[in-house]
Amino acid sequence: MESVGNRIAEAIRSVPRGSVASYGAIAAAAGLTNGARTVARVLHSSSTSRDLPWWRIVRADGSIALPRGGGYEEQAALLVAEGLFIGPDGRVHPEQAS
Repeated sequence: MESVGNRIAEAIRSVPRGSVASYGAIAAAAGLTNGARTVARVLHSSSTSRDLPWWRIVRADGSIALPRGGGYEEQAALLVAEGLFIGPDGRVHPEQAS
């Protein structure tokens, strides 16, 4: 049987370049109910070792969860490099990408 961590990792890998998904949407895709925190734990513990596109995962409201000065800028830069627009409120706005 496939582990929860593996299911979450595969769901994260399925988010296409230039798109984002919420922690909750990833949890649902991995077959978890109310598993957004589990997704955050998997990202925190193994995004590098599993080579996950962690920057594509955002809050349900479309905002970057990391604090400014604590990873926010890196995530925003990676999303912008994929063609997404980050508003001053920290929310990702794919429809405004240039």
